[in-house]
Amino acid sequence: MRKGILEYCILSIISRGEIYASDIIGELRDARLLVVEGTLYPLLTRLKNNGLLNYNWVESASGPPRKYYSLSPTGSEVLKKLDATWEELTYAVSKTTKKDIEQ
Repeated sequence: MRKGILEYCILSIISRGEIYASDIIGELRDARLLVVEGTLYPLLTRLKNNGLLNYNWVESASGPPRKYYSLSPTGSEVLKKLDATWEELTYAVSKTTKKDIEQ
């Protein structure tokens, strides 16, 4: 379950615009989703190989070029489906665990 949620969170973060991997880690850390580079980079590679991400090399003034990620058109479509699935899932879990939700 965590793997699927992590992919969803990463796609959501990247959907806001081009982003560098360490910035993704920072956003996940701020959300209390602790992810190390050894987890993130293979996941980004898999998402890219599945056609969900694009990347762009950008020269850095303080070192080697950096790889910035963005969603591909396919990635945007997958994210829309994941958004809908997440809404359905959170509703179902809230309903079955009797948490207050809008009916």
